Amino acid sequence: MVGNGLGGLIDLDRSVGRGPRNFTDAHTWLHSTLTWVAHLTGIWALTVLTVVAAVALWVKSYRRPALSTVAVMAATALVTTGVKYLIGAGRPGWDNPPSTLVDRSFPSGHASGIAAAAGVSIVLAMMLIRRRGLRRLVTVAALVVALLVGADRIFLGRFTLSDVVAGYLLGLTVVLLGLILFDPRPRSIGLSTEPFPEAIPSGNRRVAGILNPIKVDDPAGFRAMVDKMAEESGWAGVTWWDTTVEDTGYSMAHEAAVSGADLVIAIGGDGTIRAVCEELAGTGVPVGIVPAGTGNLLARNLSIPLYLRAAVDVALNGQDRAIDMVRVSGDEMEDATFLVMAGMGFDAAIMEGVNEDFKKKVGWLAYVWSALKALMFPAIRVEVSVDGGEFTKHRARTVVIGNVGHLQAGMPLIPDAAIDDGQLDVVLLYPRRFLSWLPLAARVLTKNPRTDDTITRMRGRQVVVRTPAAAPRQLDGDLIEPGKELRAECDHGRLLVRVPR
Repeated sequence: MVGNGLGGLIDLDRSVGRGPRNFTDAHTWLHSTLTWVAHLTGIWALTVLTVVAAVALWVKSYRRPALSTVAVMAATALVTTGVKYLIGAGRPGWDNPPSTLVDRSFPSGHASGIAAAAGVSIVLAMMLIRRRGLRRLVTVAALVVALLVGADRIFLGRFTLSDVVAGYLLGLTVVLLGLILFDPRPRSIGLSTEPFPEAIPSGNRRVAGILNPIKVDDPAGFRAMVDKMAEESGWAGVTWWDTTVEDTGYSMAHEAAVSGADLVIAIGGDGTIRAVCEELAGTGVPVGIVPAGTGNLLARNLSIPLYLRAAVDVALNGQDRAIDMVRVSGDEMEDATFLVMAGMGFDAAIMEGVNEDFKKKVGWLAYVWSALKALMFPAIRVEVSVDGGEFTKHRARTVVIGNVGHLQAGMPLIPDAAIDDGQLDVVLLYPRRFLSWLPLAARVLTKNPRTDDTITRMRGRQVVVRTPAAAPRQLDGDLIEPGKELRAECDHGRLLVRVPR
């Protein structure tokens, strides 16, 4: 239609575009604003954003999404240029047109580029963002930006309605063709690596799935996905149990073990994972961890992907690794275990200050907000004994007994800690003033090994921490009753978990 210069289409473009163009000419501020929008969404800006997104995805080991992102954006630019030269339509013939715009008009490169970028953003959000509310926010934001860029083209008089609509359709078509030709989801480990040899081959391997149903948006759809992936990976089938508020996974893990499951997949937050692992410790049944919570510290320290489909793939096709568990006891608490870390003081106050409704909306940022509010948690007097030695006296705002080394966002609080070394690492932090947190954070992030009154480090198989007054306490991010004592002992190689090959 555009190539043949159909009169009806030309009249429509003129009738739609004349009003917005005249309005922009009458308002200098609007012209300046729209010009900036054009600069920020042009070919060079989208190229920079594509490279940044691809590098970030590649660093996070999402190689196929990174390649797909680059391919779609590059293909959109090439096809847009080809169509421009094929059609050869000129710019809109408004009075007083910008003298620099002498290139071809149809279709709008801004419109096709932003449509492709919006499509890629929505695809990545659907793949990698677990929270439905955040996925919707990304989707709406992508669509709003795409519409804004299209309106910018028309209000500036640079393109007609036909140019913009064709650009949208071209970008969308490339995105959809890209999904048909190249699946951006990570490939299954089972397709890219040879299976491990089995000492006693079994043709009837069974999987048990223990799901915290409130942690996934569509429990039925999630179960169907796992069932299909298990079948494709050679497992006989999946038997499902759901956790409850009263039982976070203990009885389900027990039933799975006694029923003869060869693998138990735990899907949920750190609390669900800890309950299943505690029950299966020492049984020889491996646990596949699918991190569907907010913190997911165990999964992060084991390099298990946070993308649920990839985590399920690791659970089904990964390799077994023996890791340590930690038995813990103390006053005002029942004997328990933890896998990641236990704490007294400031870090427990963070968990105590997290609003659950707020956490559901913003995820781990709720912990950041709680931490900012609790930065000046009062210092406590602490006595620490390692491996039955003499108690040493300290002052600290927080005491952490760690089985792993990294916190949220990869912060290396205990850089030398390893989850399978048979040792516990103790860190005491004592920033004296509010601003003392800044150099303390710098020392932690740079893995500075220096020990002084601000950071004290200890290591051993058994640790006892006691205080003269009750202090807040937490195990793997779950609050327990405040108390005056924590006794921790490392149980070396107690648990089998599935990790990436």
